[in-house]
Amino acid sequence: MKAYKDMSRDELLTVKAALEKEYKTLEAKGLELNMARGKPGFSQLALSMPMLDVINSDSDMRTVLGNDTRNYGDLDGIGESRRLMADMMSVEKDNVIVCGNSSLNIMYDTIARSVTHGVKGGTPWSKLDKVTFLCPVPGYDRHFKITEFFGIEMINIPLYDDGPDMDMVEKYVNSDASVKGIWCVPKYSNPTGISYSDDVVRRFANLKPAAEDFRIYWDNAYCIHHLYEDTQDEILNILDECKKAGNPDMVYIFSSTSKISFPGSGISAIAASLENIEYIKSQMSIQTIGHDKINQLRHSRFFKNIDGLKAHMKKHAELLRPKFEAVLNTLENELEGLEIGNWIKPRGGYFISFNSLPGCAKKIVQMCKDLGVILTGAGATFPYGKDPEDSNIRIAPTFPTPEEMETAATVFVLCVKLVSVEKYLSE
Repeated sequence: MKAYKDMSRDELLTVKAALEKEYKTLEAKGLELNMARGKPGFSQLALSMPMLDVINSDSDMRTVLGNDTRNYGDLDGIGESRRLMADMMSVEKDNVIVCGNSSLNIMYDTIARSVTHGVKGGTPWSKLDKVTFLCPVPGYDRHFKITEFFGIEMINIPLYDDGPDMDMVEKYVNSDASVKGIWCVPKYSNPTGISYSDDVVRRFANLKPAAEDFRIYWDNAYCIHHLYEDTQDEILNILDECKKAGNPDMVYIFSSTSKISFPGSGISAIAASLENIEYIKSQMSIQTIGHDKINQLRHSRFFKNIDGLKAHMKKHAELLRPKFEAVLNTLENELEGLEIGNWIKPRGGYFISFNSLPGCAKKIVQMCKDLGVILTGAGATFPYGKDPEDSNIRIAPTFPTPEEMETAATVFVLCVKLVSVEKYLSE
């Protein structure tokens, strides 16, 4: 196909007329499709329904150590759930605290405690003149909302195919004591789907922070969320690498079963050095006597071990692959060669990241909405909701059916083409 930028004005007008005709045809269909957030589809949720039968009124509610999950105790989580989450996160059980239904909640609490009481005995951030966070972009909007909520200044760091721009990260972290953290989704990143290279992980571990209370917020949300059996990303263990580099306390790792079992009714965990874990527990003990141990027991008995988790995730992958491929095939078939956008084919995770021509993302998202296809708002993948290029769009293929995704992808590429043609005609 001929690139739009190489077309004459008459050629562009001809293309535009054909696209507008197609637009009217789709407009008449009255579509209602939502790809705004990475929600599991109905068939995915059905996979975990047998979990609800694992425990009933006749069940032995004791852990393997004999602790009664119906009662107080086990502040850091029951042993079997800590083992399950530790194996999922590739860390030791003693380095794990199992919490409630949301890793986002743990991240929020971790930031909140740092603001009010400091990090491991350090000065509370609320008493400092300036607190800064580094934000690889495009990134996870809810991360940015947390730091924005607490008035923490955010700095954009470009995210490449192998991870964040580490030259920039090292420059800020090693020279600026106001930099207290960096948000990371290291595996199948939200939204690009890239995974950090070994070199990037090692450079993270070998940072020399100007601030003693600097931490890496390592949100490993998609650590076992592969789409394919034969091509799976693997990343180095950041906790091990930090130990080797003499920075054992520099990282917090977060994860959950939100997209494994039931979103909003799963279990979550934080992993860190033993010193960090003890300090976090001392603060948590003021907040709670313990999280939902019955839910922890339910998950542990249903999945049993890491092999059970992985087998369950293969079932998820079988359901998700057709949806991702419906989008990716449409992008490739309809946009390849036009030079009006680029995207990465992810090997796991929950999203596809699309970059339009500069200045087009908001118009594309609005045009899709007008045709009944709801996308995440343009700019959401950047701090303060401001994409400097107005080009990044996050596509979440998981909730609709494969057939609906084919329709949604058709709408999307039509809008990309139409907005791109109009951009060239206006220049």
